[in-house]
Amino acid sequence: MPIIRIAAAVAGAALAAVIASSGVVATSAEAVVVSTEGSAPSAISSMWAWGNPIDPAQDARGLGQAALQPAALVSFAQAHGLHSVYLSVPWAANQGQFAVWLPQAVDALHAAGISVSALGGDAGWATQPSLAAQWVSDALATASFDAVQFDVEPWVGRPDSDLPTIVTQYTAMVDAASQAAGDVPIGVDLPWWLAAKPHGTGTAFGAILSHVQSVAIVAFSDHAAGSDGIIALAAPAAAEASTAGVPFTIGVETDTPAVAGGAQFTFGDDSAGVLEQEAALVRAHFGGSAGYDGVTVEHLIAWRTLLGQ
Repeated sequence: MPIIRIAAAVAGAALAAVIASSGVVATSAEAVVVSTEGSAPSAISSMWAWGNPIDPAQDARGLGQAALQPAALVSFAQAHGLHSVYLSVPWAANQGQFAVWLPQAVDALHAAGISVSALGGDAGWATQPSLAAQWVSDALATASFDAVQFDVEPWVGRPDSDLPTIVTQYTAMVDAASQAAGDVPIGVDLPWWLAAKPHGTGTAFGAILSHVQSVAIVAFSDHAAGSDGIIALAAPAAAEASTAGVPFTIGVETDTPAVAGGAQFTFGDDSAGVLEQEAALVRAHFGGSAGYDGVTVEHLIAWRTLLGQ
């Protein structure tokens, strides 16, 4: 599941630790929502695109989401000036209808000048790194992805005392995936609060950084400023990534409050205009930091819903 699902469970305690140290024009899945033409460039540079357009009658993994058809993906990404898409890739991507859709989607986005990462993950991969490596091999054999983006959350429901073991297992998973990926870079989604958890001589966040080529810092809040805002949440992790020379984005949520774990974690009950406004504040703060690569929105389907409200 996307990393947002853990926000409500961990935000309160981790926040205490950190403190101590556009328009709407679309109504359907096929429509192109919002154009930024004539306005200041959006601070949003990328998105998580979970789901697929595959007919479930043809493949049990299918979700039948028209918004993930190649043409629809390109139209949406272009309308929002995105330069990168994290595209959901299932297990055994090289089989069935996914072996047709994925290369078509990746090629279409590439033709529009947009990079594409294979997005996926399962908490169990942290203890079975060979599964992560197999998923990577299948994904890269299916389409010409520019990178791999892991969304793996082995810390969910686990006490802090387990973090040393979890980090060791997580980095072993990433290393196995890197070997399978060859020259294709590995990125990960990491929650901001890992930068507040000691590990060795540094933090759990920093221990993982040395094994990856990029990171999406998940800092879900519905406002940029303040002690519980996106900027304050993400700042320690962003500083670590910048110092380590690891490119990073700041992740924000647009799903419903019920999915996000509370209204304070998402723009889903706000508006597209508020999302853009707060993302611009995030860019204003982090824009001068080495490695900063914009704001990443979670996720395509929810974002489209927000734009249609």
